[in-house]
Amino acid sequence: MKVPMTIEGAERLRAELKQLKSVDRPRISKAIAEARAHGDLKENAEYHAAKEQQGLSEARIREIESKLADAQVIDVTQIKPTGKVIFGVTVRLLNLDTEETATYRIVGEDEADLKEGKLSVASPMARALIGKSEGDEVVVNAPSGPIEYEIQSVEHI
Repeated sequence: MKVPMTIEGAERLRAELKQLKSVDRPRISKAIAEARAHGDLKENAEYHAAKEQQGLSEARIREIESKLADAQVIDVTQIKPTGKVIFGVTVRLLNLDTEETATYRIVGEDEADLKEGKLSVASPMARALIGKSEGDEVVVNAPSGPIEYEIQSVEHI
């Protein structure tokens, strides 16, 4: 199953993968070799720590490779704007109760970061917004109760 991801999200994963393979992997291998040179491996804390770090690093490499293999990278700037909320767009919302505005970009699950205004496509809010258009009113079922928003703008940036 393909998983949607922005170009930025895919680039960030590729950069991390490159770091793990070209910098971290050789450093860990060197640490293991140095620890082996100290002799008895049973009571060698440095060796065990380096082996554990190697296991974690290799697991992360496999995880990133799998995510990239399953990714459907979407460049929203190449999609003609229609005013409709789709994956990758930036949406400005008006909270109809508080009159406060909020801006979110709908991104892949691994890219979500609410502090940066990046909303997971799987979140209840994104699911409520997908398919709606500028000017539409949307009810989001939040833990504190339903919140009504008006979609003020949808940008392909």
